[in-house]
Amino acid sequence: MRKCLWVCVYANALVILALSVYVFVLPAGTVMRGLHDPGLDGSAVPRRVWRWHRALSPRYAEWARRRVASGIAGRLTTSDIAGTEWPLFGSVFYLWATESLQQAFEQNPRLAPSAPKDYARDAIAAATALVADPNHAGWVRQHWGDKYLETENLFYRMLVISALTSHQKLLGDAKYEDLLRSQVESLAAELDASPFGLLDDYPGQCYPVDIVPAVAAIRRADAVLGTDHSAFVARAIRGFQDTRLDVHTGLPAYVVSSRTGQALDSARGVGLSFMLIWAPQIWPETARLWYDKYEGRFWQRGRWLAGFREYPRGIEVGWFAMNDVDAGPVVAGFGVAASAFGAGATRAMGDTDRAYALGAEAMLAAWPLPDGTLLVPRMLSIFSDAPYLGEAATLFALTRRPLMPVRREAPPSVPWIVYAGVLAFLVVGSGEIAASLWGVRRWRRNATRRNVPLPSLQFAVWLALILAAIVTWITFAAWLGLVLLLAAQMLPRSIRRHDVETEASSRRPPIEGHPRRGGRLIAVAVASLASRASGPLALPSRCCKATCVR
Repeated sequence: MRKCLWVCVYANALVILALSVYVFVLPAGTVMRGLHDPGLDGSAVPRRVWRWHRALSPRYAEWARRRVASGIAGRLTTSDIAGTEWPLFGSVFYLWATESLQQAFEQNPRLAPSAPKDYARDAIAAATALVADPNHAGWVRQHWGDKYLETENLFYRMLVISALTSHQKLLGDAKYEDLLRSQVESLAAELDASPFGLLDDYPGQCYPVDIVPAVAAIRRADAVLGTDHSAFVARAIRGFQDTRLDVHTGLPAYVVSSRTGQALDSARGVGLSFMLIWAPQIWPETARLWYDKYEGRFWQRGRWLAGFREYPRGIEVGWFAMNDVDAGPVVAGFGVAASAFGAGATRAMGDTDRAYALGAEAMLAAWPLPDGTLLVPRMLSIFSDAPYLGEAATLFALTRRPLMPVRREAPPSVPWIVYAGVLAFLVVGSGEIAASLWGVRRWRRNATRRNVPLPSLQFAVWLALILAAIVTWITFAAWLGLVLLLAAQMLPRSIRRHDVETEASSRRPPIEGHPRRGGRLIAVAVASLASRASGPLALPSRCCKATCVR
């Protein structure tokens, strides 16, 4: 049985070593290599993005099919924003990213082994089917009734037009053409006929951040349908003039009354970043004016961090604030969503210096695993309803291509937080590797003084956990398999024996100048801490950290 326990010890050490390399060391290398990617400044699609998209595509296809088949969306209420909006938004993000990659591939087929529209065909079809699924319109039907495709409801209809346009562009399939045409014509006519060029997303709630991509979506659909809405697009700028602007910044307000045309909120970073991804496609001169003002009032950069503020300078919300689910947290003035979408906005505007800084931070924050998983975006997504929203949004931002002349104001520089993050990855990974090796050494050194209670039972439980982890990882969910694998690290548990020789040696006279009692207490404290903080056997602190990483 002692040999079986040695199997546990060595296997656990190998598991910790492998996870440390996989979760910390290799991602650090990926980030450092990414900093030398010429596409990180927005002039092209970063090379790593192609691999991440190929990894995400089959996962997204499987999830979207299961989501539609389950019918769960039809049972959700309007208060469940993550369950209602996020699956659709994530699917459209994925389709937008795929469309951009396909355009890059057509210009240079050497960028990928095969075209995105080919290897991602199943995911494209599944994501589009999810957006067009009537069950996934249940929440807007609760807001607008059975005429939800005919009356206002701008956010949802913008998503539908965008998804169906990407689907037809990528696959050349006219399956949804009738729905696409009816939505383009009806939404354009309704926006054009509105008093101020504004429509509500939800009753009494108008967000200009959604109107700009809606106008751009209508214009993009022209290429698929053979229509021409250029005159409508030119008139639509009226929704972003006069009283619809924030009087303090001269930029579009985040909330506006569609009935009176009055701004109800200040300009916000999350809205401006997202609008500036699309504005260059439809109003290039206005987009340049907005971006210059946005940069002057919202851009914030120090040695450690760079990004866009959620609120303009002069409006402080404290060191940390959580405003709403769309904007995300605000940390030291930086808006998380504003900076994330800002990576796409700077790329679209051709601002290479800021695009490089935000791209480097995005690559670090993504925590890219070797299998193509973006760990932090995955963790920040809702596992039950939209597990891939964060990854799809990251790919969307990093696949934006310049729509304005590229300008280089200064050599691109990396915020220090990126180097600090890479160093932290290496320190933690190396520390875990050293701890696992030291734990094996301690076990070998103290093997004769260890008493393992119920060794047969402990080994049986350990083996069951390992086998369950492997089966669960392959057939069900990798994260659950990881939990079981980490649970196996708690075994075997042991108790140290106090032999006669050790007790005798402890009664020897203390060395002069080293008080016996104080030295003994320090030694006991150090030994206790070492037994808890190192070794591959029973590591509560390590298991907690690794479990959080899942």
